[in-house]
Amino acid sequence: MALYEHVFLARQDLAQAQVDALAEAATKIIEDNEGKVVKTETWGLRSLAYRIQKNRKAHYVMLEIDGPPTLVAELERQTAINEDVIRYMTIRVDELEQGPSVMMRKGDRDRRGGGGRGRDRDNSNDDN
Repeated sequence: MALYEHVFLARQDLAQAQVDALAEAATKIIEDNEGKVVKTETWGLRSLAYRIQKNRKAHYVMLEIDGPPTLVAELERQTAINEDVIRYMTIRVDELEQGPSVMMRKGDRDRRGGGGRGRDRDNSNDDN
């Protein structure tokens, strides 16, 4: 079986419950095609780099999948039909990432106030 990461962007006007329902529908398609969803991450409502179908924001969801290549064709076919999904991408990976993805770790760093550019990481001022 091959390993994949499938990310889709849902319209900004959907409620979180509807986005979760989209993720569950994708999970059902995967399981019906002899695959397994290893991990599901909801990255939340994020701004887009450019407008897509009059949307400035989108709900991001990532699924880590273990399954045969035929399931990817069916998953992408079903996703393309869905009007609530504005973009999607599936890539094959050599191994699935352990723990939270980079997008989830980025949010943790922002909440902790981890040093960014231009911040003085050494808060001790000996000159005072």
